[in-house]
Amino acid sequence: MKVKIWSDVRCPFCYIGKKKFENALADFQGKDEVEVEWKSYQLDPTLKTDPNVSMLDYFTKAKGVSKEQALQMFSGAKAMAAEVGLNFNLENSVLANSYKAHRLIQLAKSKGLDNEVKEELFKAHFVESINIDDSIVLEGLASSIGLNSTEIKDTLASDAFGYEVKQDELEARNIGVRGVPFFVIDDKYGISGAQPSEAFLQTLEKAWNEDQAYKNNLKTTEGDSCATDGDCI
Repeated sequence: MKVKIWSDVRCPFCYIGKKKFENALADFQGKDEVEVEWKSYQLDPTLKTDPNVSMLDYFTKAKGVSKEQALQMFSGAKAMAAEVGLNFNLENSVLANSYKAHRLIQLAKSKGLDNEVKEELFKAHFVESINIDDSIVLEGLASSIGLNSTEIKDTLASDAFGYEVKQDELEARNIGVRGVPFFVIDDKYGISGAQPSEAFLQTLEKAWNEDQAYKNNLKTTEGDSCATDGDCI
């Protein structure tokens, strides 16, 4: 059973949603047969990276609110993060475009390591206040989870995996995604936002039970065929 997750590294609720989903998956009876695929989605492709601007300063200007109001709004997200064991440092997060990070995730996906690099990018951005648009930073993060240094450098120095990023975003538009995180379970059920772990678990179990019922009730009529071991005669 596959779970596709559209998210942006810059989205705090995507990190919270990741943790809530993982908590649900840990309690799911069929967890060993679940494949998780991370999908790219940029909330603001035009955003200009500026390490000298904190998220607090950017937010107050973009939303037209005072620093006091912004901090109050941040406190709600930080409280939600704390519930799943995350210590957000939102006000000091570096203003950074996420396109390069998404291409790195796509490289990691080609090696089966997208979940690992996604976690490191989230942590760097929201907890450690590190610039996720810095190639040296990204190389260090990706190398730490086992990606090849040369491949990382070649990817970041080019537009490699840019096509895959755009295809993910096109797929999101085609299925009606309007915000992230967005989870698609077994190509049947969509869950929008950082829902409670119970909601994820219920949907996983529903999709699982339906799939098992289909397999158990599948009636097969035998005919001439080639076996999977290549034996045709």
